[in-house]
This record gives sequence, C-alpha cells and structure tokens, in this order.
Amino acid sequence: MIIKKLTLHNFRNYEEETFLFEDGVNVLVGKNAQGKTNCAEAVFYLCTGASLRIRHDKQLIRRGAQQARLVAEAVSRFGEVSLEADLFENRRELRVNGNRVTRSVDFLGNMRSVFFSPGELRIIQDGPDERRRFLNLSISQTSRAYASALLRYNKVLEQRNNLLKEDPALIRETLPVWDEQLARYAAVIIRHRREFLERLSPLAEEAHAYLTDGAERLSLGFDADYPREEEGIAEQLTRALAGCLERDIRLGFTTVGPHRDDIRIMIDGADARGFASQGQTRTAALGLKLAELEIFKQLSGEPPVLILDDVMSELDLARRKKLLARTAGVQCILTCTHAERLLYGKQTHKIHIQGGKIVQKPETVRGKA
Repeated sequence: MIIKKLTLHNFRNYEEETFLFEDGVNVLVGKNAQGKTNCAEAVFYLCTGASLRIRHDKQLIRRGAQQARLVAEAVSRFGEVSLEADLFENRRELRVNGNRVTRSVDFLGNMRSVFFSPGELRIIQDGPDERRRFLNLSISQTSRAYASALLRYNKVLEQRNNLLKEDPALIRETLPVWDEQLARYAAVIIRHRREFLERLSPLAEEAHAYLTDGAERLSLGFDADYPREEEGIAEQLTRALAGCLERDIRLGFTTVGPHRDDIRIMIDGADARGFASQGQTRTAALGLKLAELEIFKQLSGEPPVLILDDVMSELDLARRKKLLARTAGVQCILTCTHAERLLYGKQTHKIHIQGGKIVQKPETVRGKA
C-alpha cells in the first residue's frame, strides 16, 4: 500500500495544502506545533475513519471554517484508490473512488496504516479502554465483519443501558430481547479479538526481542475466558447477562461483555502496566506496533503505511537504527524536528512544514551516518 498524494482543505491548521509522498521514508520536518502531526493524523483518518486524538470530527475543522476536506490517492496491489472525507459540524460524507458510502465500515480497508507516537504508550500505561481501542482500530482495518459487529454491539449496548434506568418491571419483560442481540454481536467481536491476539502475541514477542536484543520477553494474553466457537460464546454471555441483571439494574449499566474485557501485557512475567519503566513501556508499545505491521502484511498481502509521529527523539541510538531497519519495503511517514540527526544514512523524501504550509520544494536527502 502506497499513498501517493494527500490534499487537505481547512483541516486542523491547514488552509489548503497538497503533499506528494514517495515509496520509502517520507520525513515531515519542522519545529513543534507547525502541523506535522496534523498531516500524519489526516492519513490515519482516511485509513480508519477515526482520529487517535479526538472523539468529535468537528474538532478537526480549521478554526473559522465551516467544513474540512481530506483527499488521498493511493495504490495497492489491487490498483488505484481514492478516498475522500468531507467533515461538517455535525456530520460527514465519505467517498471511495468518487462513490459516496453510507456505512462507515465500507470506508475501512481501502487504505491501511499503523500509527505510532509517544501517545501510544497509553496502550500499556492506561486502563482497559486504551487496549480495547487499539484492538478495535486494528482489527477493523482488516475485517469489515468485525467493524460491523462492533458498531451494532455498541448501539444495542446503549439501548440496553438506557433500559436499565427505566422501571424494573419493564426491564425484566423486554431485556431478554436485547440480551440475545448483544450476545450475538459480542460473540463475533470476541472471536475476532482472540484470533487477532493469537497472531499478534508471537509477532510482538519477536519484535520486542529484536528491539531489546533478547534481554526481556514480552507476552500477551486475553483477560477473559470464553469458549472457542461463537455459539458457545453467545450462550455463555447470555447466562452472564442474566446472572448480573440485579447488579446492572442497581448500577444502571451493563457490567459484562467485550466492552469490559482487557488484554494482559506482560514483560518477563510481570504486568507491564504496573511494573514497566518508561523505557520498557516505550519498547513494549513499539513491539506491539511492529507486530501489527506484520499482521497487516500477512492478511492483506502488502504492508500498510507506517506512520511514526515524533518517535525518534524518544528512542536511543540502537533502537532508532533497529526501527529504521524494519521500514525496509514499507512506505513510512515520519515526523521530526531534525531529520539529519535521526536517520543515519537512510535515503528519505523530506518535506518542510511551517505554519500549516509546505515552505520549500520537497527534496530527497540522505541522513548523516
């Protein structure tokens, strides 16, 4: 997968700008707060239909503007594809090859990316929400069935939670209907998550060993015990929902299901969330992202776009070189403030950004060894 062209109109701090990317390493270079991350975020948005930094699309619209527009032209092994997103105050319009898509799941999978920034340390350090978000964004890029089940599950979950706040007599009469739907969609989500983790775990362990020269061992696990088949998962969850009904009524929300599940991230057998140092956390998160990159290669037959946002300054010299070695054959969009100090002989396509504008003609350079 190669993104060739990106056009931004009233997106974040960009009024109107067009980026031309090359196959290898593309470096967005400039001082802080100039728009480098905004460009990287736009690429990720066109891959996933979501931002890693905000929850509401209206926050992506340039201040004073009424609408933002993002357009990407990419090439995959299946041919050329164009992706468009028009963002308004309370809605958006998405298009693939000029055709409007009414379901967000149909926008997914046309262009894939793996995004890594210092903020991704939240996957290790923060609560289960961040790890579920990582799973959801990653699996949705490779499975529309998962994305569709997740969307439907969340809608039914919202309706069930609203019902739990109503009259208890009404709840007991109508809740079994919602529980049946919730369990059915949950079974699809849980099966896909387990299959993804079974792929991810050995790849993350290998990537982490590569980054640490084998000094530490990273392992992943599903923090829930479900049957293997969807039918069994749905039956187990239906029983669990019934068993937790009184507690759910008392609390006013649903206390069991994939929206509450977590994954275990362990370093040398210890919970990384509680015991990992900042350096260990960074390396573990990077190992997860390199494993995600490999999964995308395996499932789609080609590498995704790798986005590295302000990562190099956070790594020591050895890990920088190891990370760059893993970008071979992968289109990479990398943001930094001093490219020559970080790239160590790697040939790159460099784009200077200042105040939301490309300030000079893009150039191909070789970093100092």
